[in-house]
Amino acid sequence: MTDNFDDLIQDMGVRARKAASRLALATTEEKAAAVRAAAQAMRDNSAAILAANAKDMEKASDLPAAMLDRLKLNADRLAGISDAADSVAGLPDPVGEIIKQWEQPNGLKFERRRVPLGVVGIIYESRPNVTADAGLLCLMAGNAAILRGGSEAVHSNKALHAAIVKGLESVGLPADAVQLMPTQDRGAVGAMLKAAGLIDIIIPR
Repeated sequence: MTDNFDDLIQDMGVRARKAASRLALATTEEKAAAVRAAAQAMRDNSAAILAANAKDMEKASDLPAAMLDRLKLNADRLAGISDAADSVAGLPDPVGEIIKQWEQPNGLKFERRRVPLGVVGIIYESRPNVTADAGLLCLMAGNAAILRGGSEAVHSNKALHAAIVKGLESVGLPADAVQLMPTQDRGAVGAMLKAAGLIDIIIPR
């Protein structure tokens, strides 16, 4: 079974690295357009996203009230997620920002610029909004993302991820730039943690 998880992460990681190479060269306008298109796709598909969330809520009905509240989406919360995505599109693009410049006595000039991290793995619990927030923040910063959400939010995460993919594809950026883990088995997390050379950084949220 572990070998299967290793193979899964190998496949996802290779595709993510290829997508990251394209994102690293994407213009601010391309990335912002993809994020805005994803936000609009969330609005256009709000009924499907809320129906997916209802499935998650029904399945997780025995969870503590606080966890159910974190999981629940309604029209206002979904509107907040899409509005937050639009806000991400308006953030300054960090890629290429000069953070330090200096000159040697011989006249040789140096500068330090911000560059994308590459492939970011994000592991989080049952908050569907993180799927949109994390995926789109990574995208805007020029990074590919591999998202592993909590099992309680599996249907909600899939529906939100589909909107992100629509946004990417609408401007010609690779769909593999933001991938959602297709399994909730903890073995996949272990495989992510071992994927040095494929995933550059893991962020547990």
